[in-house]
Amino acid sequence: MKKTKKMMSGVLTAALVSSLAACGGDRPPKPVGTDCDDWDWDRETGTYYCAVCGNALFKSDTKFESGCGWPSFYEPISKSSIIYAPDDSYGMHRTEVMCGRCKSHLGHVFDDGPPPTHLRYCINGVVLDFKKAQEAEKNYNAQQNKSDNK
Repeated sequence: MKKTKKMMSGVLTAALVSSLAACGGDRPPKPVGTDCDDWDWDRETGTYYCAVCGNALFKSDTKFESGCGWPSFYEPISKSSIIYAPDDSYGMHRTEVMCGRCKSHLGHVFDDGPPPTHLRYCINGVVLDFKKAQEAEKNYNAQQNKSDNK
């Protein structure tokens, strides 16, 4: 991934740059098998966005506790929100998932998830931006109200 003005200006954290640009990963927020309670937005209702470009990635009702320690989802918000690529690094055969808009590395998808898809999108927590969901909904509703009043 090319360095963007946002990265160069220091807006993104080092962990986020590592995860997105170098296909690195963040450490799980809690030991494997425990809930991820250290994120304020962990149990909130809304949408998870790419922290780089704001692309909608996952709805909160597709999030589940997989026991891996990272945020896990069983379905992306749309077919175009995620890009898939083979990842044979570290001697493993995996499928990398990237943001459908900016192509930033998000994590990997595995076929051991719950119904209805049986997929587990294991996503680096640092690449998810939840607060935008609340702001986006507020802005959307405000725009709808303006349109309705015209």
